Amino acid sequence: MISQHVIDLDGARLGATVVRAASPGPAVLIRTPYGRHNHIAEAHGWAKRGFTCVLVDVRGRYGSTGDFVPYAHERADGAAVLKWLHDNDFSDGRVFAVGASYAAYCAVVTALEGELAGVITAVPALGLGETAREPGGAARLACRLGWWAEHGGTSAARATPLPYSLEALPVRAAFDIPAWQDLWDAPPLSPLWAELSGTDTPLLAVGGLRDPFLRHTLRLAETWGGPTTLVIGDWAHELGDKRIGALYTSWASSPRALSTVAVSSRFVRTAGKRGSPIRAVSAKRQFRAEPTRPFPSREVGVDLRCDAEREDRALVLAECGEGGVLAGLVEVEIEAVADAPDADWAFRLAVELPDGSWPQLGNAVVRHRHTPGEPTTIRAEIGPVGAEVPPKARLRLEIAGHHWPRHARNPHTGVDAVDATELLPSRREVLDCTLSLPWSDGTPVDVIKEVGR
Repeated sequence: MISQHVIDLDGARLGATVVRAASPGPAVLIRTPYGRHNHIAEAHGWAKRGFTCVLVDVRGRYGSTGDFVPYAHERADGAAVLKWLHDNDFSDGRVFAVGASYAAYCAVVTALEGELAGVITAVPALGLGETAREPGGAARLACRLGWWAEHGGTSAARATPLPYSLEALPVRAAFDIPAWQDLWDAPPLSPLWAELSGTDTPLLAVGGLRDPFLRHTLRLAETWGGPTTLVIGDWAHELGDKRIGALYTSWASSPRALSTVAVSSRFVRTAGKRGSPIRAVSAKRQFRAEPTRPFPSREVGVDLRCDAEREDRALVLAECGEGGVLAGLVEVEIEAVADAPDADWAFRLAVELPDGSWPQLGNAVVRHRHTPGEPTTIRAEIGPVGAEVPPKARLRLEIAGHHWPRHARNPHTGVDAVDATELLPSRREVLDCTLSLPWSDGTPVDVIKEVGR
């Protein structure tokens, strides 16, 4: 049974769709900026498994009135929607807040305002600053331009996104949308992080190895105060695996703590031991970072032989001995010199396989302030990665000055990358490099069976 509703709030009327389960039971609440009509099939899936599903368009989007200001109203509106849900007896008292990407933020802040049976987040986009920059300060580019061109300052996704250029400067001037400016001025972490440890609600956090916001999925799981389940799979920001739905419903039937990470098409436990730091051997130490021809970003899994002829990067190599399963964060420490006052350091890690390919395992970008010409220590965490490394394989770590178009080009002038109008080259040298590798025991796990116990 499907019914349509309007939820009256202060300054807005929210459109809601309720897909009822055949008998009384728990409810799932999904608040989305992407159109609740796009979640009808998902709602029916929940209802078939005994969960009434409540779909709500967030303020200012699709069937809801008011102004859509990203991240501004979701906490208060979530509290009001949760009260409305309870007042209308759509559940037996148990409510799960569920969401992916922006909707994951909606689920998280709802947990801070009311009692929930559980929270499910997938590839969460947890705030303006969190989506704008890497934890190390480097500015994201392609994914932010794409999202704001389609969704920024509008009540529905644009059929034709606003035009933009990845090369245009300054990045801040790309769109005449007030919230676009707020994006780049936002703090790296929103105030909600200080509150997460105080919740006792169970959490299922799902992250993708190829999702640009994976590190915040990890941070969410580490910070959350309640029982936490972390699952990381070989997914991008657009989840497309049918097993995800089964994972959700299995977990919601019995929330419990479990930590797993995906390796290829399998899952393995992450309880392996971190190896002692190993010193990598430099194959190429010096390079010139040229922002007019920036070093390219590639997706995890891409064969990096496509960039084998690039000279604008350092290269270090590390032998892996007997091999094994890498599952977790790879810690990198380099001693390096730059001739610029401000520089981005991009790291791409690959493994040389017996078939000759070099699939990328993970990457990281760190922004660093320099005293030009003086050696400094730079630390980065790549991943988490999930990979089976064969015996006698060799890891390849490329170190470059850009990671474009995934990240904006550092201009090497000291000006923030999003405000830069002048781009200068930068000479770099990597003096030393050590890696700390997260070796796992590789024990396979059937995640759905494990979570559903």
